[in-house]
Amino acid sequence: MTAPPRTPESPAAPRMIAISSGKGGVGKSTVTANVAVALARTGLAVGVVDADIYGPSIPRMLGAATTRPAVSPGGKVTPAEAQGVKVISMAMLSDDDSPAILRGPMVSKYLQMFVRQVDWGPLDILLLDLPPGTGDIQLTLAQTFPLSGAVVVTTPQDVSLKIARRGLRMLEQVRVPVLGVIENMSGFTCPSCGTVTHIFHKGGGEAVARELGVPFLGKVPLDPGVVDCGDEGRPVAAAFPDSPAAVAYAGIAAALAGTEGAQGGIATPFAWTLGDEATRPAPAAPAASAPPDRLVALDHEAGALILRWGDGSQQRLPDRDLRLACQCAQCRDEVSGKRLLDPAAVPLDLALTRVWSVGNYALGLAFSDGHSSGIYTHAALRALTGAEVEDV
Repeated sequence: MTAPPRTPESPAAPRMIAISSGKGGVGKSTVTANVAVALARTGLAVGVVDADIYGPSIPRMLGAATTRPAVSPGGKVTPAEAQGVKVISMAMLSDDDSPAILRGPMVSKYLQMFVRQVDWGPLDILLLDLPPGTGDIQLTLAQTFPLSGAVVVTTPQDVSLKIARRGLRMLEQVRVPVLGVIENMSGFTCPSCGTVTHIFHKGGGEAVARELGVPFLGKVPLDPGVVDCGDEGRPVAAAFPDSPAAVAYAGIAAALAGTEGAQGGIATPFAWTLGDEATRPAPAAPAASAPPDRLVALDHEAGALILRWGDGSQQRLPDRDLRLACQCAQCRDEVSGKRLLDPAAVPLDLALTRVWSVGNYALGLAFSDGHSSGIYTHAALRALTGAEVEDV
């Protein structure tokens, strides 16, 4: 009897690691493809989601550009497999010259389909190759999936390093653990004399990692072979495993394989309809392993949401107070911050009806008056007191 497929919703889901960059042109997708191959060469089951919907490139680099996905008997999409890595991409659903002309909501829909509706089978690690920046796709991932962590790819160039800092700060704000920084295009070694020329400066990635207190995973040297192999669909990590670039990728893969990126706190994702015990989220175990400001358990009793935190503290927040504290655009002016919600319009007997996780950093709440558009960050909830509710 074969083991059931692991899915992102199950406790045995693969570790999901996002590969990101603040700006384009730093070689993030090349790094993703080669690190995926290097991880697979260690014996791990690896999948890659090409989350750059508008500019997909992973299938070509892995040699799966001509593959068209099929549909499994269970109605899920069967991913392509190349170099020992499973992959799904928008490039596999369209012709080479067909642009993806999609608005933000459709991009998010495709991204969720690539994760949830693909028959990945058993996986150890699922890499997500993100587009550059801090936009819709990054936010969708952070809010929808339980990311184990993220890696930021940069070059030693000052402009790239400054933008990489912004990407790191964005990840911190949405409570995605930063597993480390990779410095790509680190230096070029002359094949004739062995002299190393630092075309884009040197040491910047390591300095940024040290400055921000995150691990430095390694530097990948400039190597024309990396480009040639990527264009031919033979990642250098597989084609020339003893080359300096491939050795660097192997070191990064080993570092990622050894990082758990444990969030601590209550398991996500969850969507709890109050009164339905089957959907109630289980508390974290053990709670003591969670960071002090991480949500480790929640309950609801006597008209109030009960929150327990990693530092052992507990809050009791009445349903109506939570409704009055909503900061969504319907309840607060986005520019002035002025309250638009009239407290007199909120029934005294209003009740909380549903609670769901928004990534690892917030809760979504639905109420008996039909309101459900507010996002309550953990930081905002921890700061919420009776006095502050009255001032809202």
